[in-house]
Amino acid sequence: MKEVGYKRTMIARIGAALGFVCGTIGLLAGLTDHAWKLWPLGWFTGGTLLTLIAIYMLLDGMIAFQKGPQQSR
Repeated sequence: MKEVGYKRTMIARIGAALGFVCGTIGLLAGLTDHAWKLWPLGWFTGGTLLTLIAIYMLLDGMIAFQKGPQQSR
C-alpha cells in the first residue's frame, strides 16, 4: 500500500528537477548571449517559478504524510 502524499512527493521531485534544468538553460543562455524564443530571462524565471511550486508541493506532501492514517504496530 502506498503512503499518503507519495504521489505529490514524486510530482514535486520531478518538478524540481525540471525547474533546475530550465533555470540552468536560462543561465547558460544568458552567459553565452544566445537569443532563444523565451529569452534567457524567461527560461530562468520559468525555472525559478517551477522550482518554487515544486517546493510547495513537497511540503504539502510531507504534511499529508504526517497527518495520514497512522498504522499501529
